[in-house]
Amino acid sequence: MYMQTKAKIIMYAIPCCCRFTRNRHLTLTGLIRSFPGILSPVTESLNIKQPDTHREMLRRDAEKTLEGSRCRSGSPSAALRPQRQIRERLKNEVTQMKEQVPGFIPGLAILQVGDRDDSNLYINVKLKAAEEIGIRATHIKLPKTATESEVLKYVTSLNEDLTVHGFIVQLPLDSENPINTEAVINAIVPEKDVDGLTSISAGKLARGDLKDCFIPCTPKGCLELIKETGVQIAGRHAVVVGRSKIVGAPMHDLLLWNHATVTTCHSKTANLSEEVNKGDILVVATGQPEMVKGEWIKPGAIVIDCGINYIPDDTKPNGRKVVGDVAYNEAKERAGFITPVPGGVGPMTVAMLMQSTVESAKRFLEKFKPGKWMIQYNNLNLKTPVPSDIDISRSCKPKPIGSLAREIGLLSEEVELYGDTKAKVLLSALERLKHQPDGKYVVVTGITPTPLGEGKSTTTIGLVQALGAHLHQNVFACVRQPSQGPTFGIKGGAAGGGYSQVIPMEEFNLHLTGDIHAITAANNLVAAAIDARMFHELTQTDKALFNRLVPSVNGVRKFSDIQIRRLQRLGIEKTDPTTLTDDEINRFARLDIDPETITWQRVLDTNDRFLRKITIGQAPTEKGHTRTAQFDISVASEIMAVLALTSSLEDMRERLSKMVVASSKKGEPISTEDLGVSGALTVLMKDAIKPNLMQTLEGTPVFVHAGPFANIAHGNSSIIADRIALKLVGPEGFVVTEAGFGADIGMEKFFNIKCRYSGLRPHVVVLVATVRALKMHGGGPMVTAGLPLPEAYIVENLELVEKGFSNLKKQIENARMFGVPVVVAVNAFKTDTEAELDLVSRLAKEHGAFDAVKCTHWAEGGMGALALAQAVQRAAQAPSSFQLLYDLKLPVEDKIRIIAQKIYGADDIELLPEAQHKAEVYTKQVDGWLVCSFNSLQRSLGVRAPELSQLSQVPTTSLPWMVALFLLNTEFELGGLVLYLSRGGI
Repeated sequence: MYMQTKAKIIMYAIPCCCRFTRNRHLTLTGLIRSFPGILSPVTESLNIKQPDTHREMLRRDAEKTLEGSRCRSGSPSAALRPQRQIRERLKNEVTQMKEQVPGFIPGLAILQVGDRDDSNLYINVKLKAAEEIGIRATHIKLPKTATESEVLKYVTSLNEDLTVHGFIVQLPLDSENPINTEAVINAIVPEKDVDGLTSISAGKLARGDLKDCFIPCTPKGCLELIKETGVQIAGRHAVVVGRSKIVGAPMHDLLLWNHATVTTCHSKTANLSEEVNKGDILVVATGQPEMVKGEWIKPGAIVIDCGINYIPDDTKPNGRKVVGDVAYNEAKERAGFITPVPGGVGPMTVAMLMQSTVESAKRFLEKFKPGKWMIQYNNLNLKTPVPSDIDISRSCKPKPIGSLAREIGLLSEEVELYGDTKAKVLLSALERLKHQPDGKYVVVTGITPTPLGEGKSTTTIGLVQALGAHLHQNVFACVRQPSQGPTFGIKGGAAGGGYSQVIPMEEFNLHLTGDIHAITAANNLVAAAIDARMFHELTQTDKALFNRLVPSVNGVRKFSDIQIRRLQRLGIEKTDPTTLTDDEINRFARLDIDPETITWQRVLDTNDRFLRKITIGQAPTEKGHTRTAQFDISVASEIMAVLALTSSLEDMRERLSKMVVASSKKGEPISTEDLGVSGALTVLMKDAIKPNLMQTLEGTPVFVHAGPFANIAHGNSSIIADRIALKLVGPEGFVVTEAGFGADIGMEKFFNIKCRYSGLRPHVVVLVATVRALKMHGGGPMVTAGLPLPEAYIVENLELVEKGFSNLKKQIENARMFGVPVVVAVNAFKTDTEAELDLVSRLAKEHGAFDAVKCTHWAEGGMGALALAQAVQRAAQAPSSFQLLYDLKLPVEDKIRIIAQKIYGADDIELLPEAQHKAEVYTKQVDGWLVCSFNSLQRSLGVRAPELSQLSQVPTTSLPWMVALFLLNTEFELGGLVLYLSRGGI
């Protein structure tokens, strides 16, 4: 073993020793004479003698590297060795990829049309090789009747399949119908064209862009075989016989860009034998058996035979034998090296297909694994005084949203563009990134606000601009979609303000991608179904009603899936409509809705006060069946809450089906599944479930998705948007989301509801405070929207600020109750003095805030929130122990008591008889643990109360509280439990 190893070492050193001699053979011979014992194995294998021909010099060059065993004789075993080594290397690389990214598997797909025996054989070889290496290979076999459009449909599907990193179309396409092969091949996206046959790949190869394209597998395999001989390609004269797009033409380009002088010949070339005889390297791919004769070959040439042909042979059992395009028995006497047929180029072609697939998978991982984004930020042109929000928004040209999507690591097939400024992101992105670690999770909330708002949205956007454009962190904002009601009312839009905005603000505030319109349509479908069902039950017999519900189609009645599930809930184990008894028909067909229990209302995304209470059913066609109803605002729909809490399309379908809309006269819950509309709701909401991608003024990404109000629902943007964003930013990045209204409402629900449902762990709370709001809580005059600020808010008044700090103090306590560090963002206005701002910061830090910093992001964009961003970075690294406020298994009343006492400072609570009754009804109706959510006025905590630490001293005039009960496994009831809080609790 030692002698062989030493022989190899010296042999590999020989070329270096020979560079300084004119006659390399003499130097080699001298070395052998000097070390006869050590090099005897090499001497025997090389069979060295005095060189008298060019053939011997070429052969000797190759033998120095190959030890004279591979390809020289053309034996299949020798030719197979290189591809075996490649397969082993690929196997190790795939193993490493799987270790680095758990769950990741390189994917190869093979699309075949027809059932040709030769194609089946080739495909089986490829599938076996893929399995051996660890590649997931999929074989899609279409019948001979497949049309071009059907084939193209499959190609498009494979282009968009994230689990497929490369695929090939097996040629020829064996179809009875005319199919344009070029059209099919060129439909493959270049990044998955592992066969290297598209026009784009061919063009890049012709231009020499070898690192930016996939090379056809057979030419690539031929090049590897040539390199294995050890002969230097650069400067050699290469002759390629054949000009096909699959082998000949790309082989020419490949040799050319490896610095050979290349001549391409074909069957029409004049004096073909003379041209072939010039080649130091000869690659033959003509498809004609033994076309190239041995006497044509230049002595010592390297011959790569790509042909697979069959000729008659009576000595073979099947009467034929396989030959190449070169007359092998003649050629091997003149060639320095020659590949056998079969067993030469074929196995190497398969190995190259596997190599390209693995390379494609590597590129996929490299491009889309979490890391620092290569993102182009926008520079702000700050002006003083600050222009209006709309002027700022329109003065900044956003980058194409498709470009932003690519910058943050989204695939093109994961993005649906809605023009140049907004897009929807498919949930497949979450599936692709499911094994990636999450980033840091930050929630922005605020103290109890004035009617003017204290700038939570502006702070959210300013913070992400600072983290992204100025600290160069991966960062995502996740915010709620605004309703048109507040947008056209006093509050206005929700895109932020000043130089911290989501743009374009018109697109953000109005319509966006139509999610709220979809909710409106879905909600009103349920409302229409309720009244239509009541009408038909009142005007139809059991049999007539049953025939309407289960109509006969071509003489056959069949239950739908929804109806079968209803039968199962009723305990009727039948699937044939004709077998139901009269009693079973009655139970199945009649919901017997009690109109007094209907909680489902129609909705409209506009404030129209005259629709708040209406009478429906006054048309003559309704036969006098009228009832009192109302319109709510669209975002108050229970469907909006479902959208915000859902985790997948399947989960949304399940949640929508279990929404309870009323009770029967027997007290049984009536769901949308009972109405038979749950499937239709899912279809209406199928696009709304996809988060909307937009951008800030400085070019950082924003998800705008879902917008439930905090005073009637849980007041937070969607879980889906947060989850996708957390995966995209990576473990060192940040996702900043906003909780609606004050911290007592929005933040509490963010933790107890949203985080409970999602399982996500928050890292930092950013609590927004203003001097203006603290002055109001300290006893200042009431702030009224649309009127000038009273003088107390314009001049310095430290006493008012310190008295009002009790509100901020309580909100800091509330946040810390959940075990998360709190950073106070003091949103500065031009009317604030430095002394007032410093006082707020000092008091906040003294009372438990991790840090408190002044922010000027409204006037300065991200730069004005830089100190806040740095504080958030530090806080995210601080130890924390996140915990929820209550256990789900506690009784409803106990959960309410915990929230009232800990968050709102109540002494105790008592449910009124009506509330107690409803709590019992809902608990009985649902199948799971209830999550309680206080739904109150957005300015309830501490309004007009001088000391928030003693909330029990609120005046005895009772404040109304709504309690929304959210079922953990999907059912909801918004509103319904009324609780009164006063001194001592009533």
